[in-house]
Amino acid sequence: MVEINTFSIAGIRKCAQVREGLFQWKGKTIARVWANLASMKVLNNGSSESRKNWEALESSSIPLSQSHYIVLILFLVHFIVIMEDIKVLGFWSSPFVHRVIWALKLKGISYEYIEQDRHNKSQLLVQSNPVFKKVPVLIHGGKPIAESLVILEYIEETWPHNPLLPKDNHEKAIARFWIKFGEDSIASITDLFLRPYKDEERETAIKKAEETITIIEEQGLGDKKFFGGDNIGLVDLAYGCLSHWLEGLEEIVGIKLIDPNKFPRLHAWMQNFKQVPVIKENLPDYEKLLLHLQWRRQQYIK
Repeated sequence: MVEINTFSIAGIRKCAQVREGLFQWKGKTIARVWANLASMKVLNNGSSESRKNWEALESSSIPLSQSHYIVLILFLVHFIVIMEDIKVLGFWSSPFVHRVIWALKLKGISYEYIEQDRHNKSQLLVQSNPVFKKVPVLIHGGKPIAESLVILEYIEETWPHNPLLPKDNHEKAIARFWIKFGEDSIASITDLFLRPYKDEERETAIKKAEETITIIEEQGLGDKKFFGGDNIGLVDLAYGCLSHWLEGLEEIVGIKLIDPNKFPRLHAWMQNFKQVPVIKENLPDYEKLLLHLQWRRQQYIK
């Protein structure tokens, strides 16, 4: 713990971090919050008198104990949360949207969720993602970011506390490799259930999907509880659709792809993943999801 006796309030902004993982806030984030407070954007509507009073207090020197210091840090962290304007544009059934929700929840970041109509896209969605016009979109301070995996990286870099990627650069690169592998291969697994296949084509598709799952289980997950070890991370969020959503598709089509006897480690990961409180509390209703997936499959068949 940082030892503090007497120092000016102005000195607080120089405290970039509190060690031992208490509050891992970057100095620039504290500085941004402090600037907002100093200019009185939140307090007293920014009157010149209020700013003078605050500046006078800021330049003074007062005795602060460690407990006082922690209270002040909590105060700053509180304003970090309430002054961050964060919106998520999403659709209730999308596993890509849920990736973003899970990451924000794991970070403890408050946000406003705005449900979108896929068939009647809002002006906000079209303006925020003019290229693809799809969810999810994260809007942070009025600036939009599209594509779920890009958003996950943005969240990790913007709010580095409760890290979802390893600190070691090599391990971080390995994690990103498996995120990329999942991005390139998961669609071929879900398409097996959504798209109509002739018998011979289906057998080929199943074989290809099983080969992909074998690679994920043996080389990606291995004997670990989660892809990064004992704790859930960004790779797990990227593969999250293999739990709730794939299980629904398996039930609809009548094919058990990730069989507990054939792929025991990946099957165990699916169960462990869904039992993480943040994940468990932020999954779409299963029965409602089944109806939606059935409708999606019918759309492909037509």
